[in-house]
Amino acid sequence: MTSDDGTAKGGAERTAKAERERRLAEALRENLLKRKAQARGRRAGEADQRAGLAVAPFDDGKPDDGKLDDSGKQ
Repeated sequence: MTSDDGTAKGGAERTAKAERERRLAEALRENLLKRKAQARGRRAGEADQRAGLAVAPFDDGKPDDGKLDDSGKQ
């Protein structure tokens, strides 16, 4: 069937659905690229460049007396 303007019924609905699917696919691709870049950065040992909370310094619970052990580590 056709509507008054000669287009198939549901044509606008299909167009809106296709547009939504296109936007969702684009957002999914962008998210995938971000995740891949983040994983590459972690493998390379680089710091995460995103804005947010700073990472707390490492604390192994041992007192820091400034002395080095046999391996040259504190």
